[in-house]
Amino acid sequence: MIPVTIMTGFLGSGKTTLLGSLIQGRQARRLALLINEFGEVSIDGALIRDSFDRHDPVTIHDFPDGLIAYGDDERFIPAMKAIAERRAQIDHVLIETSGLALPTAIMERLQSPELAGEFVLDATLVVVDTPLLLSDQFERDQAGHPGADSVATLFEQQLEFADVVVLNKIDGLDEDALLLAEARVRKRASNVRFIELAYHARLEIRLALGLRLHQATLAANRHHFTPVAMPGTEAALFLDQSRMNGHVHSGLGRHSHGIATHKHFHEQDPGWLSFVLRSQEPQQPEILKAALIDAARTEPILRIKGFVRATGPGQDFLVQGVRTRVTISTGAVNKSSPESEVVFIGYHPSRNNVATILSGLTGTLWR
Repeated sequence: MIPVTIMTGFLGSGKTTLLGSLIQGRQARRLALLINEFGEVSIDGALIRDSFDRHDPVTIHDFPDGLIAYGDDERFIPAMKAIAERRAQIDHVLIETSGLALPTAIMERLQSPELAGEFVLDATLVVVDTPLLLSDQFERDQAGHPGADSVATLFEQQLEFADVVVLNKIDGLDEDALLLAEARVRKRASNVRFIELAYHARLEIRLALGLRLHQATLAANRHHFTPVAMPGTEAALFLDQSRMNGHVHSGLGRHSHGIATHKHFHEQDPGWLSFVLRSQEPQQPEILKAALIDAARTEPILRIKGFVRATGPGQDFLVQGVRTRVTISTGAVNKSSPESEVVFIGYHPSRNNVATILSGLTGTLWR
């Protein structure tokens, strides 16, 4: 059967950069990638495509504007079945989830009658923005931080189903900070198998692929799994979560799924929103960066990413932001669109307010 690795992690944890490094270090593996984004524009897919040569044996399937494998996703099983039909050309499947998703929806679908005979879960990796973890940004009851409880809940649920936690963005941290980060992860999720360090957003391929953490108990998985109909977007939550209890983790106790397993996290808490702002006028990188930081301070924005047209030819740039931490990268992607596109994800953010701030501070129209 074809092994599947799930890579998840909260908004801005660095999943896409880490995934790009795994592709570069894949050795002879032929990979199929499923990339999911919470937003209508596929930024991550474009970044990944630029990270490898077009002749490399890597295929990409984009899943923008939704959560992969959740109840109303009609694309996941057909995409996986198409991969299974090409099994002679595929050695491993890597799935990058949205930052607002749990891996359990994919885990459950892999055990469905359509896929159970074709694929086996290799491991679930959760990527963590370590500086955010250490700065208490995943704690509850933060004064002045709308959605803090919602953020903490999702972060903890992602960790709960992790086999491997990858501490990312650690290059400026000392050993004491790394030990503290590990302690905070263990406190939230004591069943995590391994905690790995990703210096320079790179992870040794042998620590990510081919772990076979679920293969040894495949028979047990099937024995314990009770098929459950996939609920739609309007379905009520299961009162008896033990019905969703279908994963034996090679010697660890079986997990009970969180209540968000098959229901969009942002449907349980509709405050989670994503929108795109566009501008047809060229931008000056540092001026736009200052405007984005101001917008993130004013509105509850947790993630910013997009491709931007610059004032000079050949100077188009990529913008990435986690809360008020915004970076600009020139020459990151060959962008063919004539306009700038920036995706914003946050908790009850005002699209009009953000557009007003960007338009006023850059002296260009954003809408």
